[in-house]
Amino acid sequence: MAFTLESFSLAGKVAVVTGAGARGASIGRAYALGLAGVGAAVVVGDINGDGAKGVAAEVVAAGGRAIGVQVDITDEASVAAMAQAAREAFGGVDILVNNAALMVELKRSLILDVEIDDWNRLFAVNLTGALICCKAFAPMMRERGGGRIVNQVSAGAYPPLRPYGITKLALVGLTTSLARELGKDNINVNAIAPGATQSEAGQALSQPGSPFSNMIEATAAIRPKGQPEDLVGALLLLCSPAGSWMTGQVIHVDGGWIIKV
Repeated sequence: MAFTLESFSLAGKVAVVTGAGARGASIGRAYALGLAGVGAAVVVGDINGDGAKGVAAEVVAAGGRAIGVQVDITDEASVAAMAQAAREAFGGVDILVNNAALMVELKRSLILDVEIDDWNRLFAVNLTGALICCKAFAPMMRERGGGRIVNQVSAGAYPPLRPYGITKLALVGLTTSLARELGKDNINVNAIAPGATQSEAGQALSQPGSPFSNMIEATAAIRPKGQPEDLVGALLLLCSPAGSWMTGQVIHVDGGWIIKV
């Protein structure tokens, strides 16, 4: 069959995007709007319920279908409630984007200086929260004959120099393991590793002139900093029929900061 742009259509599909309702111009917001733009109905999930509803309202105002749901991804009952809301609103789920994470909320400690409570909280949100969501939505995808899971990892996992990076490298491991486990169910599991993205959170991390910002400027092969919208193309590839032969992969969208062979 010849390739056409229809291969990127998500008409009739339902997507859940976690961490999509906070911090203004966020990656999650860009993901929600991007998925809706190619036809998907979107469940906008965030611990900030008002923020989730606000992004959902943006989708609807642009002609799409969406609901906003307050969710704590570290709580199985809360995630189950989001899954039920998705079923009631749209009949099921085809796509899960595990975008919610802690990054700037906790201090950037050296490994041996990190408080164990902070370490546990990072893993609870950045890794266990993604697993809880996968456990809730994979059965719904099986009901519909398959689906797509996209985990948000990070260029900061290559190599991980802080606790945050360690959680994201662990999430790569969850991605590859689930790709093997769920392939028989026609569920593709991949990841996106963003670079220095100028979301509100990203800007707080990469202030101009900071050592981190200077390192990115010196290392990246092309434009060292991107916008949330620069990640949407990779997401649509992984979620659409155009990417149906891809699973267990990490796509780096970072201006060539991390170049792997």
